[in-house]
Amino acid sequence: MTLNEDLLMLRDAARKFAEREIAPYAQAWDRDEYFPDEMIKKLGDQGFMGITVPEEYGGAGGNYMAFAIILEELARHDGGLCLAVEAHNGLCCGHILIGGNDDQKRKYLPALARGDQIGAWCLTEPNSGTDAAAMQTRAVQDGAHWVINGSKQFITNGERAGTYVVTARTGPGDRGAISAFIVERGTPGLSTGKREEKLGMRSSDTVVVKLEDVRVPAENMLGPEGRGFEDVKEVLKRGRVVISAMSVGFARGAVEEAVKYAHQRTAFGQPIFEFQAIQHKLADMMIQTEAARLMMYQSVSMLDRGLPTTREAAMTKVFASETATRVAMDAIQVLGGYGYLRDYNVERYMRDAKLIEIGEGTSEILRSLVAKTLRA
Repeated sequence: MTLNEDLLMLRDAARKFAEREIAPYAQAWDRDEYFPDEMIKKLGDQGFMGITVPEEYGGAGGNYMAFAIILEELARHDGGLCLAVEAHNGLCCGHILIGGNDDQKRKYLPALARGDQIGAWCLTEPNSGTDAAAMQTRAVQDGAHWVINGSKQFITNGERAGTYVVTARTGPGDRGAISAFIVERGTPGLSTGKREEKLGMRSSDTVVVKLEDVRVPAENMLGPEGRGFEDVKEVLKRGRVVISAMSVGFARGAVEEAVKYAHQRTAFGQPIFEFQAIQHKLADMMIQTEAARLMMYQSVSMLDRGLPTTREAAMTKVFASETATRVAMDAIQVLGGYGYLRDYNVERYMRDAKLIEIGEGTSEILRSLVAKTLRA
């Protein structure tokens, strides 16, 4: 697939930004498990924090292809920061765009799109991951307000979010109807736990979000009561497409780092690139990365055209995520002992890449989803 001139210009701008503002600091951010708050505003100034938000709500008005291109460029240098941008745009802003009314969009999206604040999406719970319909967080109506009680687990951006989209059960029983609410930072009863210590994506904050008698105005419900679960499925379907771009970014980074090293490192009197075993490994890494990118482009293009993408999103995420982990592991092998050191980037790509096989739908559940489409 060939990108048009506007998308090529966006890619080049995102690449230059990432090389200038992210690459020099990525290893330190990974080590410190933190990226500075000022990066959110810098990303907002570039239009990256509201890339799919329509211009009328203060965003860049881009499509999902634009979003995917930005994610690949950011992931090439730091998965944690990229994950923060993906969750902010694709999950928090994405849910508001899907389920919100005009008043809600005008109230909350401009600040999110500018990077004045970052958004968080609160779906997963300690005992409700893939089976989202089993969530236990509950909202009960009390006059002109809803009172929310529960706990959300593994929430990206949860520590510093200014706006939270929270799902809760509003129907009776353990599997009753689910609705979604916008909850503002500082609302009494909303608190966060300590930062989780993670294998990868370490620069992004991941926390438990606790809701204890959190009162939100009835007008903060996103969409009609009980429609939350349908909107969640749509958010995740779109998210699986664009998060695959992160996997492509990891794989691309691993290939580029491995090729560079192979030309510089000598053994037995010549660069190790001259050995056929290394050449074949690098070739396979490149082939797999390009295949993942083309698969991602196809799925994103279908999404932008309004075509059904449930199966395509699942296939793309499985293939791209597993490709990224495999290619990063191969890059470590090319670098040998140096690949195992934190002084080099490839071990970080491997740690970051693994999460994409888990988040927003595990490879196992997505394979089951694909298999269901194959029934006679």
